[in-house]
Amino acid sequence: MKAPRRVHLVGVSGTGMGSLAMLFAARGDDVSGSDLSFDPPMGPALEATGIRCVTGYDPAHLSPRPDLVIVGNAVRRDNVEAAFARDSGLAQASMSGALRAEFLAGRRPLVVCGTHGKTTTSTMCAWVLVTAGLAPGWFIGGIPKNLASGAAIGETRRRLTSPAPLLAEPGQRGPFVVEGDEYDAVYWDKKPKFLDYVMGDADEVAIVTSVEHDHIDIYPSREAYEAEFAKLVARVPEGGLLVCDARDPVLRAMVAAHARARVVFYALDGDDTGDVTPTWLGAMAAIDDAGLQPFDLYVGGMSCGRFQMAAPGAHNVRNAIAAMAACAEGFGVPVTTSRTALATFQGVKRRQDLLGAPRGISVYDDFAHHPTAVDETLRALRARHRAGALFAVFEPRSATACRALHQHEYTRAFGPATRVLLAPLGRANVPEAERLDVAKLARDLGEKAAACPDVDTIVETIAREARPGDTIAVLSNGAFGGLHARLLEALA
Repeated sequence: MKAPRRVHLVGVSGTGMGSLAMLFAARGDDVSGSDLSFDPPMGPALEATGIRCVTGYDPAHLSPRPDLVIVGNAVRRDNVEAAFARDSGLAQASMSGALRAEFLAGRRPLVVCGTHGKTTTSTMCAWVLVTAGLAPGWFIGGIPKNLASGAAIGETRRRLTSPAPLLAEPGQRGPFVVEGDEYDAVYWDKKPKFLDYVMGDADEVAIVTSVEHDHIDIYPSREAYEAEFAKLVARVPEGGLLVCDARDPVLRAMVAAHARARVVFYALDGDDTGDVTPTWLGAMAAIDDAGLQPFDLYVGGMSCGRFQMAAPGAHNVRNAIAAMAACAEGFGVPVTTSRTALATFQGVKRRQDLLGAPRGISVYDDFAHHPTAVDETLRALRARHRAGALFAVFEPRSATACRALHQHEYTRAFGPATRVLLAPLGRANVPEAERLDVAKLARDLGEKAAACPDVDTIVETIAREARPGDTIAVLSNGAFGGLHARLLEALA
């Protein structure tokens, strides 16, 4: 293990940067980080870890001189700390570059990629490997409820009791689960972060859950977005393993054209999988009276019995099957162990996260902002709460959500909701001609929808209309102006 060093992270309170800071702190390094604010859940998690958190950006934060400065991908070239580090000749790295060099070297990565489901699937993989006793490391862009934090070093070498087919012998490098984000790495290296995590080792495992145009600020066209995933598929080497959703036609075509690794497909019963026969197949069952999501699993046409977990919905069953396939075929974890892990899986904060139920009104927080994620989340909550109204409260805040790219798809995405309240755009820097038309979206959704001018109006509307037995889904990838706490207070 390397000697302790002084490490400073510029833009530390993002989920990825915060998780990386925790890894350095766990290794014993002297860690500090700066950001404009330290909002929950990452801000309190950083402070609880003992990381020095300084608000705002100032070159004085880099004194005494750090051994390594890590610059977040949201930090621009002219940021005063980034500029000082560059002009002073300090050692610099991107988040993904630092993770690769400092923590992935000498490990067996399990990289989870895709437009949707990365955080939940990564957390499921880590929890399955923990349950199997493999002591994995992990790096997850969220706060897992089962695990102590979003990042852990794990054991660098582990004698496996059930070596997987990809392993020549037991006693190999310890597994390390990485959520592989397709967003760019840093201002001087604009490639997707996941290309730093797939290192070309013959025993690597990668999951690709889906490929659907997103991050329009980085990838202006669908072709540009898909091209980076094609590079990822091609990069996993012979001897490696790719686990892919057979339902996705774009992904199927990429695999056919570019894959060198062994490919294992998964799907749900009834999916259109084209000319692909999935090895891992799930069959949905209705959510039971306890609110648990059951499903049946078939591997290679053989029944593995019934499984159940607390996370509801078809998208979570897909995530679970992907995690089980990767852990079984890549790391030798028995399906029976995965069954035990999923039964105790508690999920991730901000993913169908029940914040409270004042007066019997269930209030959920969810990160969903892409129309596919919105639709899947609302369907899952509707299946769990079959009675009462379902309120969808949506803040279009991400670069993609603020644009008209998915104007029509949002109309369909809110179909499961009884009532839809739309906040104003969360970004002011989108050209007017490119903006999502919130008023038009409300008109297209009909009488059940309203475009609200501010958070106050949303709180007042829900406090007036919600009744015991109703469900409220707050959908945003940001803090939403403190709406969550205000809603709980108003409803109570």
